[in-house]
Amino acid sequence: MYKTLISSTDLATHLAVSPAGSPDTPDWLIVDCRFDLAHPTAGEAAYAAGHIPQAVYAHLDRDLAAPITAQSGRHPLPSPPQFAATLSRWGLTPTTQVIAYDADSGAYAARLWWMLRWIGHTGVAVLDGGFKAWTEGGHPISTDVPRRTATQVSARADPTLSVTTQELANLVQRDDWRVLDARAPERYAGSVEPIDRVAGHVPGARNLPFASNLSNGRFLPVDELRRRLQAAQGSVASTHTIAMCGSGVTACHLLLALEHAGMPGARLYPGSWSEWIRDARRPVARGE
Repeated sequence: MYKTLISSTDLATHLAVSPAGSPDTPDWLIVDCRFDLAHPTAGEAAYAAGHIPQAVYAHLDRDLAAPITAQSGRHPLPSPPQFAATLSRWGLTPTTQVIAYDADSGAYAARLWWMLRWIGHTGVAVLDGGFKAWTEGGHPISTDVPRRTATQVSARADPTLSVTTQELANLVQRDDWRVLDARAPERYAGSVEPIDRVAGHVPGARNLPFASNLSNGRFLPVDELRRRLQAAQGSVASTHTIAMCGSGVTACHLLLALEHAGMPGARLYPGSWSEWIRDARRPVARGE
């Protein structure tokens, strides 16, 4: 099974030999995760205009997040039963190979990648280069919405894959733990903040923009990726590394990069910056 990344060529090869509805081939679930924070309907409109054949659509706000509360960040995780209901609608089984993609970077697709691993489904990979790589490769697109047979998914979250706000507040102060903030440098520094009401970062967190994992929209070669990640971690192991961002979405891109580089074990802070700043008593740092 593919567990981190898949190329557009490999996905196209599978689709060529495994047409939808074929009973003699393993089940693959392709999920279009395209989204735009500034225009929440844009991803779904793009899906309707054309998507990878057999793909279903996952809306970040509806399918990969729960409603915002007074204490949560902008994209709180759904409960395992809520997520299981979505997966049941998509027809997931324990042996399903899931392929997630978005427009290009993998920032939104990585959210689904992490959530599936969060409930124990490891047969999931992100399309390297996303829909852009697919179309640049000359592969076909479709406007057909697949009809998948619903299943009954039972989901239980692994609490060791994430940390709470209180846990983060304690661990970020320790030298044997590393918190990596995946936001762009200007947002981390607090010089620009287009989304959240408070600018800056958690004191003690280091900046590692998720875009630094990429070159021309695709993940860096494994050796180079590993060097960059190790430099950001310093002497801290991946098992003592926590990824965060603005709302727990692009942080998953760092976790995918670590896994792909052979450095597993890092955790997600799902609430991230937008949850941290819910309480004005929590400290805020600015600058590099």
